[in-house]
Amino acid sequence: MGIVAVVASVVIGGVFVVAGASKLAAGPQWYANARDLGAPRPIAMLVPWVELVIGAALIFRLAVPVPAVAAAAMLVAFSVLIIWRLRDEERPSCACFGAWSASPIGRGHLIRNTVLLAISIVAMF
Repeated sequence: MGIVAVVASVVIGGVFVVAGASKLAAGPQWYANARDLGAPRPIAMLVPWVELVIGAALIFRLAVPVPAVAAAAMLVAFSVLIIWRLRDEERPSCACFGAWSASPIGRGHLIRNTVLLAISIVAMF
């Protein structure tokens, strides 16, 4: 499973780096979107930086499997938040990738997170 795990690690790492960087690039809009999703501002301020650190650690295969476990935990937390919000009438913007993902949350976000979770599990090995 060696090469498959390395590829999975680089792929999920790249996704996390892009997600974190795009949130930072979105600036105040990211914080507004995170608030609309129900995330407290202190958490919203940390998310992009944590994503960048996890992503870099995955890409460079540092402290295996810790970054992959952290990525999986974040994906589960994001999915729980999406499920919680889907129960409401409102469908705020995901903003998972900053301005690139301005569409309202939906089941497609859960499917994407499930695929990313599977990739992060492969990256653990």
